[in-house]
Amino acid sequence: MHTIERGVDIVMEPSKSMVQLQQDVDAYITSFKEGYFPPMELMARLTEELGELSREVQDRYGMKKKKSSEAVRTLEEETGDLLFVLICFANSQNIDLTEALENVLTKFNTRDANRWTKKEEME
Repeated sequence: MHTIERGVDIVMEPSKSMVQLQQDVDAYITSFKEGYFPPMELMARLTEELGELSREVQDRYGMKKKKSSEAVRTLEEETGDLLFVLICFANSQNIDLTEALENVLTKFNTRDANRWTKKEEME
């Protein structure tokens, strides 16, 4: 659940599933004649959005700060832009992102099961 502030009221809305997010993006994109961009264009857009997120991270945590003339954007905004384009790519390639992430988690939990130091369980 996440909160959305509206004036003084705070409304609790359930978080959307990845399937719902993919459907929302698809409804938006397919409402235009152009539809999804070709895969290489989407890769270029992903690279662009990742660069913008990287610039914000660098400004906050790195040595290279922004010029005073450069706009400050939130990490949330830039992450959202990146996620939107990633969902566009996945949709255009008929990739179920829930399934893709579940497969990756299975891979990590199998391949890297003993790679990292486990936290001790709380009693």
